[in-house]
Amino acid sequence: MKKATFAAGCFWGVEAAFRQVKGVLDTQVGYTGGSLENPSYSDVCTGKTGHVEALEVTYDSQVVSYEDLLDVFWSIHDPTQIDRQGPDVGWQYRSVIVLS
Repeated sequence: MKKATFAAGCFWGVEAAFRQVKGVLDTQVGYTGGSLENPSYSDVCTGKTGHVEALEVTYDSQVVSYEDLLDVFWSIHDPTQIDRQGPDVGWQYRSVIVLS
């Protein structure tokens, strides 16, 4: 099993997309980056913590490749939008990839 973390807007929508992928074994929503340990939603929404809404994906690399996960990531959002994805506006909706 391998893990990767993706931020592409509201983590609930990102999670829904990745849960559809064969080989994705588990998902965990939360925040990545930032300066505050264990931030709350309210903390992150201030834009002062540096966190983004993110999804950690645990996947079986024998079933789905990291490149396939990247294809999903690029297809579900527009990384050229600054501090927003669709109707979600705020610093926490930036586009980020973290390979674990």
